[in-house]
Amino acid sequence: MKIDATTKRLIALQRDEATLCEVYRRLSEAGADCERNRLLRRLADDERRHLRELERLTGQRVDADGRRVRAYRCMARLLGATFVMGQMVHCEKCSEKSYARHSDTPALAALARDERRHRRELTAFVVSMPLSYISSVVLGLNDALVEFTGALAGFTLALDDSRLVALTGGVTGIAAAMSMAASEYLSTKTGRSEGKRPLKAALCTGSAYVVTVSVLLLPFLFFSDAFFALGVMLVAALAVIASFNYYYAVVRCENFRRRFLEMSALSFSIAGISFLVGYLLRRFSGIER
Repeated sequence: MKIDATTKRLIALQRDEATLCEVYRRLSEAGADCERNRLLRRLADDERRHLRELERLTGQRVDADGRRVRAYRCMARLLGATFVMGQMVHCEKCSEKSYARHSDTPALAALARDERRHRRELTAFVVSMPLSYISSVVLGLNDALVEFTGALAGFTLALDDSRLVALTGGVTGIAAAMSMAASEYLSTKTGRSEGKRPLKAALCTGSAYVVTVSVLLLPFLFFSDAFFALGVMLVAALAVIASFNYYYAVVRCENFRRRFLEMSALSFSIAGISFLVGYLLRRFSGIER
């Protein structure tokens, strides 16, 4: 039996509904947050009702996409349920747009309204979720990126030796990580209103700093050409900035592009200034090779 284009689109939506229903159901069973689980169960029930409505319209039965379900389960384990719920906001938005194309069909127009409500409920819940230690991670990661892209750029031109740059950067990075962790500990201990544990906040800041510095230093250990290593380091810095800002944009339902461009511009501007300072110091100090 030949299936027309509209029915094919509805069958694709069926698969999406079946997949979202299964994702919501599994997420609702994975945690102890009662409020979150109630929301997820209600969304799963709505998606199951949508699925039945689409089955009535298409006359087809469609199963969930097992690969997507497994992928979302892995994301929940690695990055947290809040991250997956933030991803679901985008899925609900896409479904809403797809149903809105068939607004002349009352049943599908009603489904579009439901998806709009789902998107708003998910957004409100995700944004309201307290991410107590995310600010500590942001502090360590931002400071490491902004300070170390600049420092390594300056070291590269001043020293022109990848091993020496790695050694100097490593010593500076470890000292800076401990300094940042201590500062965060004292800052958190002073302002208890944030509901964070000082030691855990310090560990988050220090760990984020050390991990970021390690990623930035690796090119100088693998490549003997300091300037080539610098180029690879800048690409690595971009990757770290993109990864973190994507995560943050999802869990806070914010604009990824704006945050990414802002942080990239800040880090690379300081790297450029530091590179220029290194050049001037090397030239006027009389240290030339």
